[in-house]
Amino acid sequence: MTSDNVRFVTACRVCGGEEWQQVISFGDVPLANGFLEGADSAAQEQSYPLEVISCRGCRLLSLTAVVDPRLLYRTYSYVTSDSETMARHMRTVVRLCSEGARLADGDLVVELGSNTGDQLLAFQEVGARVLGVDPARNLTAIAEDRGVPTVPEYFGSVTAGAVAAEHGRAKLILGRHVFAHIDDVADVLAGVRALLADDGLFTIEVPYAVDLVDGLAFDTIYHEHLSYFLISTLDTLFARHGLRTVDVERLAVHGGSVLVSAGLAEGTRTAGDRVRELIAHERSAGLLTDAVYEDFATRVRGTCDGLRELVRGLVAGGSRVAGYGASAKGTTLLNMCGLGRDELEFCTDTTPQKQGRLTPGTHLPVLAPEDVERQPDYYLLLAWNYAEEIMRKESAFLDAGGGFVVPVPEPTVRSRAVSAS
Repeated sequence: MTSDNVRFVTACRVCGGEEWQQVISFGDVPLANGFLEGADSAAQEQSYPLEVISCRGCRLLSLTAVVDPRLLYRTYSYVTSDSETMARHMRTVVRLCSEGARLADGDLVVELGSNTGDQLLAFQEVGARVLGVDPARNLTAIAEDRGVPTVPEYFGSVTAGAVAAEHGRAKLILGRHVFAHIDDVADVLAGVRALLADDGLFTIEVPYAVDLVDGLAFDTIYHEHLSYFLISTLDTLFARHGLRTVDVERLAVHGGSVLVSAGLAEGTRTAGDRVRELIAHERSAGLLTDAVYEDFATRVRGTCDGLRELVRGLVAGGSRVAGYGASAKGTTLLNMCGLGRDELEFCTDTTPQKQGRLTPGTHLPVLAPEDVERQPDYYLLLAWNYAEEIMRKESAFLDAGGGFVVPVPEPTVRSRAVSAS
């Protein structure tokens, strides 16, 4: 661990509280998207503490360690998935946001963490004027080439002020799976207030802490994801910064997410029934108490033990196993479960930025699917959030006798011949 590149959380970024429940520690883990160029670079690989705590004041789930964002985002290997599942999801986001913000032709849509511009392209198709804001300069160059104007910076009060001066106020400010990555949420929300139109919406899509706990999606815990939110926690946060939670939609993507919308507190928008219902559910389900998180930690350890035993048993029986999908969650899963080159031969992924590199920590070679000369007997499905789509896509592999190990919530083998846990 390099201490110069990490800061440890003391006060809660939502409510300022300092009373924490220790939930679970995974020890020192490399960066989830820190793919290595080769064996020589592996010797220089850094790992950082990966520990989850829960604020007893507002029940924010937070990592203890905040890694310098310049290490995480200035050059970034994650690109938005081109799967049919994600394309369909993006169309859903356009529909929900267009209805919620009452978008008209030419209204400005600004996206935080806009990546290569896929989501904004979908907004362009319905007549919106779009602008992306993303610090990853390798990805903003791709977005610009695709016709999506993008500011290569972090979103905050300074950037938002400059955007407002040049482009006017935004009817919709969108952050899909980026808000949970942000440490200084106060500056981001100050930027939202500076840029948002009086009747506009600030809409974020974040992993839902209820789904994280219920679905045991612990492999979505990695250094980029600093926060894991309940609706009640977000409601507290927004209220502290001059915003009002007005709507929420639960979504299945990425193991369980929520699309949460807020308007200016002085505006006319009011909280809808779904906001009140989910806040009430969180309270009645015990998500505001220690016990739920103690049970979560116990179940995580049991799943890790079970997956390790299952995969090592397959290898001991003479089967060849590889990883399917060099996802960020895959980095977490493999490192948490102690699975590496002794168990898996390689990992396959369709992302060009990852191909030819080694997975963080476990140092598995990442191959393009077409470069796999001999299929394994089993793939460990690291991109399990796309399980059903992958099963359809890989029907020939299954027909030939191959199988998939689905790791969460319970380690399970799926094949034509057997379905067993």
